[in-house]
Amino acid sequence: MNAISIVIGSICILMIAYRLYGTFFTRKVLKLSDDTPTPAHTLKDGKDYVPTNKWVAFGHHFAAIAAAGPLVGPILAAQFGYLPGLLWLLIGAVVGGAVHDAVVLFASMRRNGQSLSEVAKQELGPVAGFCTGLAMLFIITITMAGLSMVVLHALENNPWGTFAVAITIPIAMGVGLFYKKTGNLKLASTIGFILLLIGVFAGPSIQDTVVGDWLTFDTSTLSVILPIYAFFAAALPVWLLLAPRDYLSSFMKIGVFIALIVGVFIINPAIEFPAVTEFIGGGGPILAGPVWPFISITIACGAISGFHAFIGSGTTPKMINRWSDIKPVAFGAMLVECLVAIMALIAATALQPGDYFAINSKPEVFATLGMSTVHLPELSQEIGLDLEGRTGGAVTLAVGMTYIFTKIPWFENLAPYFFQFVIMFEAVFILTAIDAGTRVSRYLIQDFFGELYKPLKRVDWIPGTIFASALACFMWGYLLFSGDIGSVWALFGVSNQLMASIGLIIGATVILRVADKRRYMLTCLIPLAYLFVTVNYAGYWMVKNVYLNPDASGYNVLNAVLSIIMLVLGIIIMFTAARNWIKTFNHPRAQLESLSS
Repeated sequence: MNAISIVIGSICILMIAYRLYGTFFTRKVLKLSDDTPTPAHTLKDGKDYVPTNKWVAFGHHFAAIAAAGPLVGPILAAQFGYLPGLLWLLIGAVVGGAVHDAVVLFASMRRNGQSLSEVAKQELGPVAGFCTGLAMLFIITITMAGLSMVVLHALENNPWGTFAVAITIPIAMGVGLFYKKTGNLKLASTIGFILLLIGVFAGPSIQDTVVGDWLTFDTSTLSVILPIYAFFAAALPVWLLLAPRDYLSSFMKIGVFIALIVGVFIINPAIEFPAVTEFIGGGGPILAGPVWPFISITIACGAISGFHAFIGSGTTPKMINRWSDIKPVAFGAMLVECLVAIMALIAATALQPGDYFAINSKPEVFATLGMSTVHLPELSQEIGLDLEGRTGGAVTLAVGMTYIFTKIPWFENLAPYFFQFVIMFEAVFILTAIDAGTRVSRYLIQDFFGELYKPLKRVDWIPGTIFASALACFMWGYLLFSGDIGSVWALFGVSNQLMASIGLIIGATVILRVADKRRYMLTCLIPLAYLFVTVNYAGYWMVKNVYLNPDASGYNVLNAVLSIIMLVLGIIIMFTAARNWIKTFNHPRAQLESLSS
């Protein structure tokens, strides 16, 4: 198997799915019509509700949903071989992810761009609304820990990478200030991108200096630094750090993956992994569980992701200019993200299996696998970094992409620069997600605790903001400090896919109300049935075999408690929705249309 065949086949499948299934779902199922104005027009305020060109809205939505998840998940899942991940990405994105993203955006727009918990409250009742809000708080907390875990091993004892990532903070702030003062976006973007490249190329000059010693951290230190950073970063104005860094990272994301696709077509690397490995039944060094349910838990973003519901019921519904824009913005962006995830899978499986497992396993575990490294010692020497045992997925992606790029003529001697650029590229995405996620978590905490103490609901009350931010950072920081990539990423995967299940539950409810044919509800029920069973079995498996197993490396009672709470919340929401569906089926169509308005 070669990479070009996978890329061309995947692009064809995704384009056909967008043209045929995307059109059917948006026109026939959701009955999108541009005759009715969107909330961006009816509630236009020039700040939150702003009608936006569909391609600008697409860019914002894609940048928000395609963070580290589609990069890391496929790399970890390569443990099972290239075929399970590839099949789940293509089937999951078309049948589940694109449908989920489109219907959640539609449901939020029907309710004037309200959050998913408010939509659940109005569609399913107060109990489901409360459970959805609580689940969102748990999920965003776990998401921050899961994404941050990826950074730890990428920057561990890596002063060059730490410098390149750290320098993006003042660069982004400078871009934000420059743009605010001059209004010249093109010049600000150009200067920012050039400075990012300078930051990467300046790395070797500080690596063996006193500054390099100051920037050399172990994982324990980094797991403390990241939450502290998030506490202060989340307090800064959005325009000063979050927005300019998100904007710059979007350029990096597009550029890096266009370069990767071009590189694949130039050298056509062979896929060195088998279609399936010996670990499909479980017992792997990266993921302990079997291919099902863990392929669908490990690869979340890229196939179907509940995290997208935060975006689809957050900023995006307030930007949509026309109802028909839902198709390219939501359905289309999900399929593009699927392609990004497939490219990450190719980067991982183009490595020799021995090299891949040496990076993603602890040295003592790798020694028991009976494998040998092939190109890794040479790559380690070229990059100037010991690559073995750097779990988390980020290093594997950087090594895989570096391996492909350095096969291109004239690029043979640039391995360390490619590697550190990709590390910075990944870390910038994660830091942006941490900033935004900590803010969302802070708002959710203020909403919940504000019911007990009213001043906490005021976002302009500084003591309340400090308390909520500190609590949010402490919660995900504790998970980060006490976990490992296998257990934390699995916890993230379960919580993320539970959120996707909730999104599909709400979507099925909305479709039942608005669609001409009630059987169209199956567009949500089919992926929901698979995902709900998968999530609950994966959660049960992790609680029984890992979190409450004293002999397991991921033994963690707190993770078990969090898993059980989330699964119970999901069951309550499902039960409430089922009762609602039964009642809805008993309504004549005329009454149903009046209820849905």
